[in-house]
Amino acid sequence: PFLPRVNPSLGAITLAISALVATLVIACPCALGLATPTALMVGSGMGAENGVLIRRGEAIQTLKDVNTIVFDKTGTITKGRPEVTDIVPAEGHTRKEVLRLAASVESGSEHPLGEAILRRAKEENLELYRAEEFEAVTGRGVKARIGLSPRRLVLVGNRKLMMEEGIEYKPIEEDLRRLEGEAKTVMLLASDGRIAGIVAVADTLKEDSVQAIRELEGMGLKTTMLTGDNRRTAEAIAKKIGVSRVLAEVLPDEKVEEIQRLQEGGEVVAMVGDGINDAPALTAANVGIAIGTGTDIAIESADVTLVRGDLSSVVTAVKLSRKTFAKIKQNLFWAFFYNTVALPAAMLGLAHPVIAEIAMA
Repeated sequence: PFLPRVNPSLGAITLAISALVATLVIACPCALGLATPTALMVGSGMGAENGVLIRRGEAIQTLKDVNTIVFDKTGTITKGRPEVTDIVPAEGHTRKEVLRLAASVESGSEHPLGEAILRRAKEENLELYRAEEFEAVTGRGVKARIGLSPRRLVLVGNRKLMMEEGIEYKPIEEDLRRLEGEAKTVMLLASDGRIAGIVAVADTLKEDSVQAIRELEGMGLKTTMLTGDNRRTAEAIAKKIGVSRVLAEVLPDEKVEEIQRLQEGGEVVAMVGDGINDAPALTAANVGIAIGTGTDIAIESADVTLVRGDLSSVVTAVKLSRKTFAKIKQNLFWAFFYNTVALPAAMLGLAHPVIAEIAMA
């Protein structure tokens, strides 16, 4: 036996007590009882040191079983600070007038795309029209009446908005397709029932997005991008970053349905998002992961928060979960092995109580 014998010259009672103490020390279930919580505690601590805050303990367990990671686009894959890249006027309109009309309508919006248009108008020192009766049409765009008398109804939005309002945009269809193929988000502008032009906006990818997606795919995970952009633009962006699946033209209130549809198909889903409209989807996912630079509502709805806001932290979170549970299994194996070998030795009086205590520790 690898454990030293108890001195056989001791009395029978002393030997019995020695064997009893050694047996009780070894039989104490501490090794088994501590195998899991200790690993979870250390894993959570290491996550915090690396900018991954585990807000719910069960998340670190579920994350190792995830096979699909869904990313919201704006503010998650991209920086969330888009810039105007192209302004294309329709016949009878000028570039400056298109920007002025769009900025006047967007003055009542808080959407990142609207803020990008306002910034460009400010940079060009354009004087905006007064906007009234502003209305945001969910997942489609915005509308408002601008100017003095007569006030013009101006729409800024996507194809769906134009189709619903009966606006014909075929004259600029070629430019529209070209810009979408360049991975730009395109907004159509209409004034008093006629198409006036296009404003294209692009959002810069986060520096580590491509590398993070590549690593996740290499780990056997299916990456999915969720966006309200039209399919052509979404697929152009997905091709840039290497995402294997695209869920495009998804309205904010449809995100939960998309997550549930994936789950019903047998996928274990982690959702990564940052915005207010991502919160329900973060809650619906098996694991919700919030970007720490995002909204408070998203952070409160998530199981895991990425402090730094970069996508490489998603890779860290998945690796952390897998390593933690590998360590739990290792702990349990050695605990069982220790008890299996040491208990018979202790019961036969072959293990000194001090040695049992050292082995237990």
